[in-house]
Amino acid sequence: MFEAAAATPKETRLSIRATEQEKAILAEAARVQHTNVSKFVLQASLDAANAILMYQTEFSLPPDQWEAFCERLDAPPKVIPELERLFSESEPF
Repeated sequence: MFEAAAATPKETRLSIRATEQEKAILAEAARVQHTNVSKFVLQASLDAANAILMYQTEFSLPPDQWEAFCERLDAPPKVIPELERLFSESEPF
């Protein structure tokens, strides 16, 4: 998911229109979260966008990247000793 980066100047501006009532709700929610409306709206929007994009099951790749993707899928699995050891232990419950 999205991680907030260090404070840096934003490169573009995003404008939205809202009624006074909607703006008041956003302002109150931002206040409760100890942030400003811009940061609150941006974070909430990014959270929603990430949630939507997480469930996308179709994607397209250029032919060279598709070949590399298929090669990785077809490659034998990596042996990770730590995981082998973890999954060979009996369950604690």
